[in-house]
Amino acid sequence: MKLAPKPGVLAIAPYVGGRATVAGVDEAIKLSSNESALGPSPAAAEAYEKACRAMSIYPEGSAEILREAIGRTYGLDPARIVCGNGSNELLTLLANAYVRPGDEVMFTQYAFIVYRLATLSNSGVPVAVPENDYRADVDAMLAKLTPKTRMVYLANPNNPTGTWLTRAELRRLHAGLRPDTLLVIDSAYAEYVKERDYEDGLELAGRHANVVMTRTFSKVYALAGLRVGWAYGSAEVVDVLHRVRDPFNVSVPSQHAAVAALGDRDHVRRSVEHNERWRAWLTEAIRAAGLAVIDSVGNFVLIRFPSAPGKTAADADRYLCARGLILRSVANYGLPDCLRLTVGPEEPNRAVAKHLADFMAG
Repeated sequence: MKLAPKPGVLAIAPYVGGRATVAGVDEAIKLSSNESALGPSPAAAEAYEKACRAMSIYPEGSAEILREAIGRTYGLDPARIVCGNGSNELLTLLANAYVRPGDEVMFTQYAFIVYRLATLSNSGVPVAVPENDYRADVDAMLAKLTPKTRMVYLANPNNPTGTWLTRAELRRLHAGLRPDTLLVIDSAYAEYVKERDYEDGLELAGRHANVVMTRTFSKVYALAGLRVGWAYGSAEVVDVLHRVRDPFNVSVPSQHAAVAALGDRDHVRRSVEHNERWRAWLTEAIRAAGLAVIDSVGNFVLIRFPSAPGKTAADADRYLCARGLILRSVANYGLPDCLRLTVGPEEPNRAVAKHLADFMAG
């Protein structure tokens, strides 16, 4: 008898994060993982260090410290919040809890790859809906619904494209779903979005039992290494998540750091302002070099390269890496002609713009 995993598992290509090093380069600059340009709040670092002094004590099991703080910050009932080891854990737990073998799970063509992994690990059927000019196409998604559609993942804004849906589009998508189809709105980059007709999903999740919104502390709060995320949804869904999550899934130091990060509104404001300024600057500079840049509302931009030999995305990746600049290849997202660039500090931003201009001119 051969020991075999359940169907779908061996179809998974293991997740590979953004590169952090380049062979032969001592101090490469990492612009591949959408990490914060300004780093974490000093208050968060201090809170983490202080909390580590009690590391021998088990945490309270439901992350009450953090749930209460999130509730105060956003005006939410803490009982309808679940915290996780990054929002990735919560996105996966939702599939673990609700996706049965043969169920269809819908997401967009260039969606965050974790949605496909979570679907396959539960023997579900991934349904990737074509996008329209790198944006989620609500009409196409609604047309793809079947009686087997169990869950819909939507990143808003989307990673790696940086595009987003308006409030009206998001609500139209939800209105087209059956009550027993779960809409999971991944709002990892919500803090960066300034468009007035954007909705992060909190209101929908507050009003409808089949909507869950997830958020992370990895992006604007710059706590990626601590792995902290949260979800907000109906009492029924939250109860299910508490049943399937690991006990003690968010450490006490991580909780205290996240609480302090939430409280440092000035640091968040500076991080968002920096991103607004340099995302616009990078977009203009890279377009001036002759490259296409997808309009983004996240802390990254997606750059599209020509197909001509010597000017491809792979060529550019090698060229930049040789100069100590690491961007993210997104070929595994179905975008072999693109690289994703994280908005970084001023000096790396200027360096990558200069080297891309030199690459295109060479």
